[in-house]
Amino acid sequence: MPFDREIAAMTRLRGLMQQDGLDAVLIGPSASFREMMGRDANMTERLVALLVTATGAELIVPRLQAPLYEEHPVNLLIWDEAEDATARLADRLAELDIAQLGVNDEFWAGFLLRLAHHAPTLDIRPATSLERLRAVKTAEEIAGLQAAADAIDRVWARFLSENRVLTGQTELALRAALTQLMRDEGFETVAWVDVGAGANGASSLHHGSDYVIQRGDPIVFDFAGRYDGWNGDIARVACAGAPEADYLQAYALLLDAQEAAFQAIQAGVPASTPDSVAREILTQAGHGDHFTHRVGHGIGRDVHEQPYLVAGNSLPLVPGMVMSDEPGIYIPGRWGMRVEDIVVLTEEGPRRLTQSPRDLFIAD
Repeated sequence: MPFDREIAAMTRLRGLMQQDGLDAVLIGPSASFREMMGRDANMTERLVALLVTATGAELIVPRLQAPLYEEHPVNLLIWDEAEDATARLADRLAELDIAQLGVNDEFWAGFLLRLAHHAPTLDIRPATSLERLRAVKTAEEIAGLQAAADAIDRVWARFLSENRVLTGQTELALRAALTQLMRDEGFETVAWVDVGAGANGASSLHHGSDYVIQRGDPIVFDFAGRYDGWNGDIARVACAGAPEADYLQAYALLLDAQEAAFQAIQAGVPASTPDSVAREILTQAGHGDHFTHRVGHGIGRDVHEQPYLVAGNSLPLVPGMVMSDEPGIYIPGRWGMRVEDIVVLTEEGPRRLTQSPRDLFIAD
């Protein structure tokens, strides 16, 4: 039936809300909204928000947008242009006797400040129950993420087949080629395409420039996007000719660290464990200061979501979680490297969704 998946998501959310002592969760335009409603909402100065309570769901929506939601399995709380939508929402929360309200992270602060003004006794908290809900994927959702991983694998394979010569090209030219291949493959959005060659690769978020690739340059590629509602994300390295010997040694070390992090993705361990395992290997080899980001992040409706594989995150890993495994080494003024796979934790242990070869690709 229509909206079965969305209704099931709301039901699971209610169970987590009860655990967290929340009377309701308020969800503004975001991937979480899309998860619950099966469609995106416009994020504008007009308040649109889904209110999930213990017994039902209501959509706060301006009258001009109400026809977009008439078929959805929610009650509509419609407000008019001359009304203060947050005051209307505050009144409705009082009618429902809502005292503890969880809110998604992306909710606009301006709306929340006005809501707090109209409802000064309301206890507004981060909706961690919503994060936990989305962190654990269903079999259907994992299949969607596998399709996204397969699509991004195809993009990378086609890029390599069409760019056998990298020397003399610019980072921006390669970025444009990857972007076009993602669109050709059917990605509905391109989140980012980062291309960093030579010393530029030492910046883990180098987006690309007019730098002309030189013989021997390693090139870090990191690209992500949404495919049929689910995100794919990958990082690989290609070299314009053979790199220096110390780069090859460091790359072998990086693969060891990535594999160790992969093996550490086990049910019941804190989300910080894969990061600490990979970091220890790189630190012992003298590259601790050259690993400047976390080892991974969850992925799903958003490219970045829980579980974050980072020091200090005590969230236990459980089967159904899908996350990246992407340690890196970045030496300022010289080069960088990162290898990223998407991994699902199953009842039997971790399994890679990403299937692109992790070996260093040597081009002409």
